[in-house]
Amino acid sequence: MENSELQRIINWLIDGARSSRGPAEMIADACENLVAAGLPLWRFGVFIRTLHPEIFGRNFIWRQGEEVEIGTVDFEILDTPEFARSPLRIVFEEGLEVRGRIDEIDTRRFPFLEDMRAEGVTDYIATPMRFLDGSIHAISWTTRHPGGFSEDDIATIRSIVAPLARVSEIVTLRRTAATLLDTYVGNRAGERILAGQIRRGHNDTMQAAIWLSDLRGFTALSDRLPAETVVDILNRYFDCQVTAIRGHGGEVLKFMGDGLLAVFPIDEYVGDASHVCARVLEAARESRASVEALAHPVGDVVERFRFGVALHVGNILYGNIGGGNRLDFTCIGPAVNLAARMEKIAGRLGRTVVASEVFAKVCREGWRDLGEFPIAGFSQAQRVYGLAEETPVVMA
Repeated sequence: MENSELQRIINWLIDGARSSRGPAEMIADACENLVAAGLPLWRFGVFIRTLHPEIFGRNFIWRQGEEVEIGTVDFEILDTPEFARSPLRIVFEEGLEVRGRIDEIDTRRFPFLEDMRAEGVTDYIATPMRFLDGSIHAISWTTRHPGGFSEDDIATIRSIVAPLARVSEIVTLRRTAATLLDTYVGNRAGERILAGQIRRGHNDTMQAAIWLSDLRGFTALSDRLPAETVVDILNRYFDCQVTAIRGHGGEVLKFMGDGLLAVFPIDEYVGDASHVCARVLEAARESRASVEALAHPVGDVVERFRFGVALHVGNILYGNIGGGNRLDFTCIGPAVNLAARMEKIAGRLGRTVVASEVFAKVCREGWRDLGEFPIAGFSQAQRVYGLAEETPVVMA
C-alpha cells in the first residue's frame, strides 16, 4: 500500500470520518478504502465494551460485499466456553495482539478460527484498541489471500488502530452518554439534556397523563426482610410496571423508594388525549396482572404483592429543577401533586387503579364514582373514580 493513500485514510479517521453517517457507514467506508488501497481484507470486526447495566458490548462486523452487521452481547457471554477459548478474551484481559495463521496447527485451540477456516480464511489477527480511559476494546482482521497477511499488511493494520480508536472513542462516549441518560433520567429527558437543555430554568409546559404508584405494605416488608431481599423484590416489582409503561408510550421519570412517577406526553406525534389515556389504562391493567402474578419465596413463606396507581391528566412543568450545579430533570405542578394525593386515597379504599375526574372523562371505560374526597393543599374536594371491574381489598 502506498504511504500517501494510507495517510489519507488515517487523516480521514483523525478528522472524525465526517463523510460517513453513523458508525456502521464509517466502518464500511474505512474497510472499502483499505481494500481499494491494497489491503487484502475480507472480514473486519470492531468489538466495543459498553457502560450498560445489561449489555457487555456491541460488535460491528463487515464482510466484503455485505452490509455491516451490528449486534450486542450480554454479560452472560463471559461465562461461556466459547468466550473462554476466544482470541478476543486474550485481547480484552491481557491487552495482547493475537495472530492466527490458519495453516498453523496451534490455531485449533481457538474454535472460532476453525469456523473461519471453513469460510476460506487464511489469516487472522486481533488487535487491542485502547481508549484514553485505559479500557481495552478489540478489532479483528481476516483475509482469504493465499499466504495470509504480509508483513507490510500487518504494519498497515497496526498503523490504522490508533486513529480508529480515537474516532471510535468519540462515537462510543456519545453513545454511552445517551445510554446512561436513558437509563437514569429516561429517553425523552436524555434527548433534551444531550441537546443542551442543562441549565436550571430550562423548563417546558407539557400536557401529559400522569402515573403515580407505590407498593402496598412496603414499610412492613422492609422491616421484616433483609435489605438485599427487599432490593430484589423492588427490582422485580418495578419490572412489572416499567415494561408496560414503556410499551405503551410512557416515560419513567423517577423511582422514589417504592414509588414510581411516569408521564405519557400528549401531543400531535402520539395522539390525542383519549388515545393516550386509553394506552395508560391498558398499561395499568398489564401492571396489575404482573404484580398479582409476582411471587417471591422467603424461607417457607411465599410473599405476594399488591400496588396502587393513580392516573390523572394535566399540564406539568417539565425540565431542570435543583440547586447550584446539582439538577434533576423531572416534572412538577398541581397535576403531579393531585396524582400523589390520589394514590394515598387508593390505598385507603383498597383500590389498585384510581383516576381523577378529568382522566375518567377523557378515558370513558368502566369507571365507578367513588365519591369526593378532601385533598390536602387543594381548596376543593376532588372526585375519584375506580375501575368497576375491581373488588376493593383493604390491607390489614
